[in-house]
Amino acid sequence: MHPKSEGILESSLYVNDVAESAQFYEKIFGFRVISDFGERGCAMQAGDRQVLLLFKKGGSREIASPHDGDGELHVAFAIAASELVRWEAWLAENGVAVEERRTWERGGTSVYFRDPDRHLLEIATPGVWSNY
Repeated sequence: MHPKSEGILESSLYVNDVAESAQFYEKIFGFRVISDFGERGCAMQAGDRQVLLLFKKGGSREIASPHDGDGELHVAFAIAASELVRWEAWLAENGVAVEERRTWERGGTSVYFRDPDRHLLEIATPGVWSNY
């Protein structure tokens, strides 16, 4: 039997301008920087036990365990169904264009929009997946 995992702790996005991206995630989501890696990036608290890492594109290629990413990546954030209307109003108030709004067969709703690097962000209510 395999050892138990506690779930995903960190997710990484690779960005052109770390400061601009960190400001976006702080303003839109209320995430706060919990560790600054200088020009290479930063870590933001994205929930009780979740961390969103923002790395400068190409900035982690020369480290001991190199990594990098490119393209329009996707990350989804869980929200309560009761917060959906507030979220849609908040995005509009902050000039964030909604790309798509989808209701799933289990009853959940997803709203899709972009960050400054065109990563596809999603806020999702319960009922999107069988386990959420």
